[in-house]
Amino acid sequence: MFLRGLSVLQAVSLASQAQPKSCLHARRYIQTTTSDQAEAFLEQARSGVAFLSLNRPKAKNAISLRLLKEFRDCLEQVHFDKNVRVLVVRSTTQGSFCAGADLAERRTMSQVQVDRFLLDLRGALGKLENLPMPTIAAIDGPALGGGLELALACDLRVAGHSVTKIGLPETKLGIIPGAGGTQRLTRLLGLAKAKNLIFTGRALTADEALEYGVVDYVSEEGQSAVDRALTLAEEISVNAPLALRAAKQAISRAPELALESGLDFERASYETLLKSKDRLEALEAFKEKRPPVFKGE
Repeated sequence: MFLRGLSVLQAVSLASQAQPKSCLHARRYIQTTTSDQAEAFLEQARSGVAFLSLNRPKAKNAISLRLLKEFRDCLEQVHFDKNVRVLVVRSTTQGSFCAGADLAERRTMSQVQVDRFLLDLRGALGKLENLPMPTIAAIDGPALGGGLELALACDLRVAGHSVTKIGLPETKLGIIPGAGGTQRLTRLLGLAKAKNLIFTGRALTADEALEYGVVDYVSEEGQSAVDRALTLAEEISVNAPLALRAAKQAISRAPELALESGLDFERASYETLLKSKDRLEALEAFKEKRPPVFKGE
């Protein structure tokens, strides 16, 4: 049962203490349902790092109404958890990420239901994009259509070495990307590259996606995207949490602001950090020639 008032990581720790040691790894989930039942759930990966896991293995994590609802619930929960310094979105199944919308379910829906689904999906990806902590998509399998749109709403993307299907194939289906793909891909790549990928509907391999700039890292051969994402998450999470959040906020506002306004926003974000306990700790640690211990205060 979900422990109200506790953070994701605190609730994980408390729940794990009440279970046999043999169950700790399998049961580090923060859900009102068990991990086998949930289609999206939060779990602790490492200190300061949490997973938002997609769990529809038979459907390659195609986005169903239920998965979308549970995904949104997870986002609302983790948004306010100051113990989560980095969030990694991943699949529970090796060789999978997210195959886009559940087209089989879509065929059973009325037009009103489809419209509501698209609105809810747009809202969920907006929530993901606007989370205060850095986010990483660990792409260990096909990321197509809504699956890639989900990854584009993360701050960084890591693809598994053997992944061969990353793209927006909607024009092949008589539609266009409808959950932010035309906008986020264009902001990421520029007009020409975004038009190329969306007009052709072409699927990229991991290496091609890296060359295009769709993903930021590709794992080494024999290493999963999740493993590479965790390495990256640890590199990020050792830094001051308040500074990470302020940096994300300032960077995210940059495209929509004129330079002078952006510089003003950056300065305002900077000023809030100067009297933080973490800033004082960083100065003291530098003086004592030791690693700082940040607490997000």
